[in-house]
Amino acid sequence: MRSYRELFRTPEFTPFFLSYAAYNAALTIGGLSLATLVYRATDSPLLSALSMFGPQLAQVLGATFLLSGADRLRPRSTLVGMGLAFAALTAVLAVPGLPVWGVFGVVLLQGLIASLGGGVVGGLLNEILPKSGFVLGRSVFNMASGLMQVMGFALGGALLALLSPRTCLLLAAALYAVEALGYRLGLTARPARSAGRLSVAATWRTNAILWSSRPRRLTYLGLWLPNGLVVGCDSLYVSYAPGAAGALFASGALGMFAGDVVVGRFVRPELRARLATPLLLLLATPYLIFALRPEVPVAAAAVFLSNVGFAASLVQQERLMTLTPDDMAGHALGLRSAGMLTMQGVAAAIAGTAAQLTSPATAMTATATASIAVTLALSAAGKREERRPGVGGDGERGAAGVLGVADVDGVG
Repeated sequence: MRSYRELFRTPEFTPFFLSYAAYNAALTIGGLSLATLVYRATDSPLLSALSMFGPQLAQVLGATFLLSGADRLRPRSTLVGMGLAFAALTAVLAVPGLPVWGVFGVVLLQGLIASLGGGVVGGLLNEILPKSGFVLGRSVFNMASGLMQVMGFALGGALLALLSPRTCLLLAAALYAVEALGYRLGLTARPARSAGRLSVAATWRTNAILWSSRPRRLTYLGLWLPNGLVVGCDSLYVSYAPGAAGALFASGALGMFAGDVVVGRFVRPELRARLATPLLLLLATPYLIFALRPEVPVAAAAVFLSNVGFAASLVQQERLMTLTPDDMAGHALGLRSAGMLTMQGVAAAIAGTAAQLTSPATAMTATATASIAVTLALSAAGKREERRPGVGGDGERGAAGVLGVADVDGVG
């Protein structure tokens, strides 16, 4: 499957796509509004960053206790329930007088609920589309995320100039309700992909199986660490440019959209596998310019260029699917999402703390440098894996194919 026309002619794909787009619009408007609300109340870069990216920290709990539900729960019912839960919790965040500790309690609960989302969405996409259409479909979903972030952050910034953050949070809650309605009306009721009930034991058992394979393990590290560290930079936009954070977020989303279009639609599969390391280096390197504390237009250009590099995840997710049995696909993608988002939350906390002690610009530069170092270390690990005696075959082909980050032919 190589064309968007084929993709959108696939039954159920269009309503699935539109509902996911509504979710991303709600997430961006709500996240920017909440970060602005907390920053105005506390004047703290750390608390502002955590209010926007704190839900990711709860993903580790979901990955530990709930992730078996990604394959053991009925996907349509789960997505509808999650949309309604997010609508209700976002409305709670808009309640006047809610203390900061209450805000973070709601935010962590949102993250715990969301920990199922990546696995359910990814597993359902894997069911709706043929294998040949997964990368194109995943890229379109990433593009939806990018476009909705461009529109959501731009609209959110404009709305915050006219309305209060609490009113904008209520608008985000309404969008979550629209998402739930779209899933309910547009998707077919399917049985769970795997037998059994959601359980902690099943979650741990499948996590252990997925993590026991060195190729999958290296793939997960490549998906989680460089990406998460760069999001630590993103978490400081509000404190770096309080009046123009929406413009920086929108520039980044536009760059992510451009990268997904090019890599998902126009790059040949044989070349795509060579691009992840260059893309991950591109993801971090432009942030080094923040050491010079650039003005907003230059900062926005750097952010745009950087976020093209998020397309590396397409290469890595494709590889992960080739290494994973179909009845674990949802769990595997959920573990990818939970680990990535957890790392993003950890990086936001680290970057926010560094910004509190130094400055947002200094913290962004240091976090980007750490991402570059991790990418290079993973590339070196990939080369060592390739040289190991006996490594070969489709399932254990060496870390260059496995990581997506270690195919150094593309690095030079």
